[in-house]
Amino acid sequence: MNRIGPIIILEGTNYSKVPYSRSLFIDCADKVLIDSGADAKTLLNVDREYGVELIMNTHYHPDHTLHNHLFTDATKLINPIEFETALTIEGVARENGVYQEWGQLGVEKWKNSLPQELAKNLVEISGTYEYETTYTFGDVKVNFLHTPGHTSGLSCPYFPELGVVFVGDYDMTSFGPWYNGTDGNIEDFIASGKRLLSLDADTYITGHQKGIFNKQEFKMAMDKFLAIIDRRDETIDHYIRQGLTFEELTKIGIFYPKKSLENSILLTWERSGIRKHLHRLGYSVPLSTNELVKNK
Repeated sequence: MNRIGPIIILEGTNYSKVPYSRSLFIDCADKVLIDSGADAKTLLNVDREYGVELIMNTHYHPDHTLHNHLFTDATKLINPIEFETALTIEGVARENGVYQEWGQLGVEKWKNSLPQELAKNLVEISGTYEYETTYTFGDVKVNFLHTPGHTSGLSCPYFPELGVVFVGDYDMTSFGPWYNGTDGNIEDFIASGKRLLSLDADTYITGHQKGIFNKQEFKMAMDKFLAIIDRRDETIDHYIRQGLTFEELTKIGIFYPKKSLENSILLTWERSGIRKHLHRLGYSVPLSTNELVKNK
């Protein structure tokens, strides 16, 4: 475990790679955990040594609420935009594109594939915190910034007196920005990324893999990270000019490796992500070759 003043950084399994994530524990009288995607054994050790009384989830995605259920007596809060979404699996399905791509039957099939803990992690969230408000835990000040794009409600906890910000899914991985749920937004993702760079901070902690950056490192990484969006635009534009339909685009592997698209949720996000880029580029393309024939 790394430590920055009162902030203890808790690693997830496999270098905090999805479906796990990094968590923060604020070592103070209020015993606050931010996100619960870290290694279960590590989290339980922290609970035994320090106690966890309050969990602040930055957003509803399962890799960040993964172990909420381990803390039966803790109060669990989430940002105000996503509170209603987080209460039901149906709400999560709609925000992740499952309903939009596959309809109600797809939602039911997806629900039946989920581990019981996922629903438990969400339904135990009992309330919300406020954005852009300074909270004081012990003597540690933290502001939950509203940084939409990855999801509509994502918050990035900022510790102004420590010069530290937990940037979550601005993770600087080679995969690139993830905005593939129906509640994701490319332009918001870019704007929130730029906002993070404007903070008076010198330590940026990511939620996955890469870990800790100083400000200069984070700026350089952010430039490369956001440039992946433009490369996706260029790839899709290239294939559209070749006359590919939407269904053909979804089989190429623009976001995820082609072979992994056999996984239904990854295919869902591939389709949803492509739709966002088509909208951004101003394209309207036929759904399939059948539609092309009908149009003729």
